[in-house]
Amino acid sequence: MRTVEKKMWLVLSCFLLLMGILARPASAVEARSKTEVQQEIDEYVKKTMSANHIQGAALAIVHNDEVFYTQGYGAISEGRDINGGTPFPIASLSKSFTALAVLQLADKGLIELDAPYVSYFPDLAPKDERVRDITVRDLLNQTSGLNDKVNPDMTRSSPYQSLQQVNESLNAVQLANDPGATYSYHNPNYQYLALLVETMSGQNFSDYLEDHIFKPLGMRDTFNVSNTRQINENSAIPRGHYILLGHPVSQSEPSWFVDGPAGMISTADDMAKWMLAQYNGRLLTPELMEQYHTVGQKGPYGMGWLADEDEQGGRRISHSGILWTYKAEETIDLDQRLGIAMMFDSGLNAFVDYSAFVDGIAKIMKGEKAESPIVNSKNMETVMILLVLATIAWGIYRLYRIHRSKKAMTAGKMMVSLAGGLLPVLILLFLSPLATFIGAGRVLPWYGLWTAMSSLIIWLVVLSLVNITVMVCRLRLYYQVKKLKGITTSP
Repeated sequence: MRTVEKKMWLVLSCFLLLMGILARPASAVEARSKTEVQQEIDEYVKKTMSANHIQGAALAIVHNDEVFYTQGYGAISEGRDINGGTPFPIASLSKSFTALAVLQLADKGLIELDAPYVSYFPDLAPKDERVRDITVRDLLNQTSGLNDKVNPDMTRSSPYQSLQQVNESLNAVQLANDPGATYSYHNPNYQYLALLVETMSGQNFSDYLEDHIFKPLGMRDTFNVSNTRQINENSAIPRGHYILLGHPVSQSEPSWFVDGPAGMISTADDMAKWMLAQYNGRLLTPELMEQYHTVGQKGPYGMGWLADEDEQGGRRISHSGILWTYKAEETIDLDQRLGIAMMFDSGLNAFVDYSAFVDGIAKIMKGEKAESPIVNSKNMETVMILLVLATIAWGIYRLYRIHRSKKAMTAGKMMVSLAGGLLPVLILLFLSPLATFIGAGRVLPWYGLWTAMSSLIIWLVVLSLVNITVMVCRLRLYYQVKKLKGITTSP
């Protein structure tokens, strides 16, 4: 009997142990109080914002089937704090909304994803016949064969004024690649899709979004604009900034036609509702919802999302949004049912890792330790300021040495010195193509380069001026010495 009892107790103990393991909290949110987690998140966000000279931001977190936290940081103006209802441009996060609109119409049988795009616009007469092979799916997956080099987006001399005008560009464009062959991120792909939504729904694109996405999800404060001028004119939206030598500089967003790929304005409260909709199946059939969140055939880009899957975290969708004075980040772990979105009142910057905000918050939500990146705007801008001052001091010292030595270089050393001295000038001249190479084919305008890396440009300009001044002094000394030698050796 004792043996039987022992066995029963052993089985019962194992059962209770197993139940205890299964009943363990799935995340830090359940292990600690909600208030503790939110407080840790606030501390991390404020610390990381301060380290990157960011003045204002809004955060949305959803966990399981509820809104876990929405919060604002900083102020719009004196006496007006940013909160969960403050509107921010979400830039390219808009693409996932545009893709959803297309899929909704496909769900109704009004759009065929693998049909040629031009079949919906019979008036188009493209010179490059390959344009006729671009499918709706190619546009969604960013595999249309178009890129910024052959079809300028941000660097057009005059911005587009309408979706119809964007569409007409297909008549003259020469594709960079065959449709479906290569992934290349290109904003106009989603402008063509916005026009397709208008054409097949019979509604203005903004009206369609309002009626079929924003209202059904209860996103009462989200809306769409066609041009960034409408952002500048809206006093409810925090003023955008860029960072100049460690100081946030307020600036109007440059004029840019953004209808379709980057025109939506939203709040933290509304973005929470949007993220919850990604795994509650309210807006699409399960089959199309799966396609919506699946990686593309030729790259990481699916349909308005970057999609990936790993062994530990499961399926994840994400997107970044970039304007010159605003930034947005969004990541949703579909299997873990954790979504995080942040919007900022500062734009693309070479020294700011915006994704670190979302990554750090995700760690806190999972009970891990989040540390602000060591490489941040404050540290790097300090380095750049010291570098500018050191370059000026080094230039003065070099000029002093040249003046005191009165000794000219040999012709060979002079040529080497000239070549080295012109290097920063060449970097400045070719900064745009260098940025395009680093940025996977995106062609940036000069004002974009300035807002993204103004401190680096200032240093390159100072270094170029110092080098040119030194070269002029050396050349002048070289010819003076040469002339003097000529006089002394003449009969």
